[in-house]
Amino acid sequence: MIDQSTFTLVNPQNGNLAFKLFSFESISCFDHIQRLNYYSLIWIQRGKGKVKVDFSEYDFLENQLLAFAPYQPFMLSSDVAIEGKVIHFHPDFFCIMKHHDEVACNGVLFNNIYEPPYVLIDGAAKATFNMVLEQMKIEMQNPALAQYELLISYLKIFLITASRLKKEQQPKEFVPIEENTAPFILQNLKNFIEQNFKTKHSPSDYADLLNISPKALAKITKNHFNKTLTNLIAERIIIEAKRELYLTNKPVKEIAHELGYDDEHYFSRFFKINAEVSPQMYRDTVGFAKAVS
Repeated sequence: MIDQSTFTLVNPQNGNLAFKLFSFESISCFDHIQRLNYYSLIWIQRGKGKVKVDFSEYDFLENQLLAFAPYQPFMLSSDVAIEGKVIHFHPDFFCIMKHHDEVACNGVLFNNIYEPPYVLIDGAAKATFNMVLEQMKIEMQNPALAQYELLISYLKIFLITASRLKKEQQPKEFVPIEENTAPFILQNLKNFIEQNFKTKHSPSDYADLLNISPKALAKITKNHFNKTLTNLIAERIIIEAKRELYLTNKPVKEIAHELGYDDEHYFSRFFKINAEVSPQMYRDTVGFAKAVS
């Protein structure tokens, strides 16, 4: 159940959610697949369980922060009592892509296809988060001049703190011991995906680049990333497609072509299968070049 500490801001231009802060004392609000058209930060303050996200499942613990991008499917499950706090914010309220240089959370907290979607909150971060959330509540209870600007400033503090923690907790860059070691292959795979995802869509393409059999690469990828190489490539393509749909006014056909798809309809089907929404619906509900206004 959601307690009475629920604070919501609505975009006056379209009536959609802009920003929301609330506490929860039950997992019932997240125990079915969520496909939200805004960013979600879920701070687990009590309890533990499992989170299903995209193509994978992970364990979550007390004092972990879960982070999900718009239309990223996720669901929580647990056999024990769960309590926590949630921040929802729409890209129209604050665009992490436009403000990447300020908060550096895109590709770290959000849209990070190589790491689990959570960060462990230490004592210092816990104190910062509690302070920021209290300031957000005060501001939302007593709206005054430049309310949005002040709330965005608090949100930036929250995101920067979480992103720094996530970076600290990520595995160090792989140092090759032998050229055929799995860590070296995985680091090269990440580099190759980032360099080639617009033109190479098949797992066999990356097996060729790495000089390894597709079967061996598939096993290494699944063991390390908890997802198949096909899913990994698809996620990277979808993230780029979403960025283009939000930040630009390019036609879907042009975006498809830039991502290596000559058939716009095939690309649209691919996008809908992986994002659970059509490219046009994503643009209509998440944004259409609004981040540059």
